[in-house]
Formats: sequence, structure tokens, C-alpha cells
Amino acid sequence: MNEVTKRFQAKLNIKSGRIDMTHGSGGRAMNDLIEQLFQKHFENDYLNQKNDQAILPALGANERIVMATDSHVVSPLFFPGGDIGALSVHGTVNDVAMSGAKPLYLSAGFILEEGFALADLEKIVISMAKAAREAGVAIVTGDTKVVEKGKGDGVFISTTGIGVVSIDLDISGANAKPGDAVLINGTIGDHGVAIMSHRENLAFETEIISDSASLNGVIADMVKAVPEINVLRDPTRGGLASTLNEIAQQSGVGIKLMEDDIPVRSDVHAACEFLGLDPLYVANEGKVIVICPQDKAETLLEIMRNHPLGQHAAQIGTVHEDPNHFVTMETAFGGARVVDWLNGEQLPRIC
Repeated sequence: MNEVTKRFQAKLNIKSGRIDMTHGSGGRAMNDLIEQLFQKHFENDYLNQKNDQAILPALGANERIVMATDSHVVSPLFFPGGDIGALSVHGTVNDVAMSGAKPLYLSAGFILEEGFALADLEKIVISMAKAAREAGVAIVTGDTKVVEKGKGDGVFISTTGIGVVSIDLDISGANAKPGDAVLINGTIGDHGVAIMSHRENLAFETEIISDSASLNGVIADMVKAVPEINVLRDPTRGGLASTLNEIAQQSGVGIKLMEDDIPVRSDVHAACEFLGLDPLYVANEGKVIVICPQDKAETLLEIMRNHPLGQHAAQIGTVHEDPNHFVTMETAFGGARVVDWLNGEQLPRIC
């Protein structure tokens, strides 16, 4: 920022100020908001270009571009283990990484409601900046709009991610094969139950924390050791059950789960029983399903268990031939049940 600009710039009152319609008008107030909040915390060479787009370095000849986009409307905005800012980074970084790609850049679009506290917005922006640094990605461009009071819910954030993947990798939901192992990097249901219990002011013996996290680090380790991985997929909305049904349909196979092998925290299990939820359908934000040749399963489990985000990794099932593409589960009592798609919306506004 040059000295002339500084002299005529009004300082944002972060402590007690609130978003008003001028912050989305395209005028000086909007420029102040961008420079003193977004640019200050997201600072990097590409964002500092201050154009409507970011001009990025050329990519390698042996790489393909991967792109993913996601919108985040979680309620409440702040929850145990995270907030909408970090979640908006984690979700899109993970979507890019599920192809085996290295996420590089994010864009961020903000829809702000008139009257939203600047102090809360700064907390969210700082959290986004921290999550981006930890994931090794740069927020290089963005957009800000303000809607009238009562026509939003504080803040909504849309993020788009770009990454690169080697031309030699082929990881897709369509690649599961009969005989493959089905792995997961840890306990299921933590995020959805953390949101729900906070929303409903429910108290349990131990606080249930969201698993929201960027998985690109552990995925990079896995892909480097086992490029033969067939499928990577994060079980977010719809949970483990719906995600496995997607994969079964996409690959034209059946999947059999073993209930005893699926890791679920005891307090999450208890909360699900109290709330009338099935943990198989509860959202996660830091989990990855891995489908790979059975002879690679132990190698991948060891890599995951040696990473902070995979200490409770487990093989939870196998892939088999099935013209109906069913997901089934052998229960803890030795019975069998079909694990169908989620029907309707079990938990709204969880991501």
C-alpha cells in the first residue's frame, strides 16, 4: 500500500465495528475491508497483484490440473474443533487431494450479512489463513458481497481449489475392483455430532470435537508409497454409508463392511443413540476412504497410523462382484444388513 493510499484510508474498527452495505458497494469502504482484513491475513505475492484474477506460474509438463469448488453454510459458525473459515479451506483442499493431487491455490468468495461483527469476521479470516498455511496452499483471489440484514446468516464462504497431479496417477471413484480392501483413517461421525451437540446445547462427559482437517499431507505420503491406490474419497455429507454407495455405483461393484472393524468413538456412539442418528450416515470433515489392492492394505494402514490424522486407521471392508452394487454390512451379532443411501437430510447445515 503506498503512502497516499494510507493517508486517505479509514481504519476499520475491528473491535466493535459491523458489516454495513457499503462494505459490498465496490467503493472505499469495500477497499478498506479487503486491504485491512482479507489481504492483511491472506497476504501472498499472487493476492498482492490486486487484480480481479491471479496470474499463476506455469505448471509442469507431466502434470494435469485438478480443480474443485465447495460452498460452506455451516451453523453455528464456530463449533468445537473449528469454524466456517478453517472448514472452507479443509473441505476444498480435501476435494482436490482425493485425486492424489497436490493442492496449490484457493479462491475465496464471501457473502456477508449486514450487521455481522467485524471481530467475528476477523476470527474467521485468521482461521482460514492458518488452515491455508498448514495445508501449504495460498488464497490468491476472492470476492466479497454484502446482503441486507435478515437475508443471510452472518457469513457464507465459497472456496475453489486448484492443484496438480502426475499424469501417471489414476485415482477415481470408478476404479474399485473386486478383491480390493476398504480402509479409513479413523473414527467416523465426529464432525456431525460435534456440530449437532453444540447446536442443541447438549453436554456429554467429554467434549466431542470436529475432525475438520486438511488431508493432503497424509494422502501425499500414501500416494508416494502406493501409487496403485484405486479410490480416495472423503465421506462428508451423507457419511460413510452414502459415500460407499456412490463408489459402488460408480465402479459397478459391491462392498461388504464389517461393523466391528469400523472405528467409532464411544461418546460419538452414545450421542448418536441419544439423538437418534446412525454414525454411518453422519458427516466427517477429516476422514478419507481408501480402496486399494488387498496386498497394499497393510502398507497404507501403517502410513496412516504413523500420521497424526490416521492413528485409528483400520480396514473396514472389502470389494466384491455384485450386479446390484449393494453396500452390505456384517453386524456385530453376526447378522447382515443392507447399508443403503441416506434418505433425506439427516443433519442440515453441517458444512
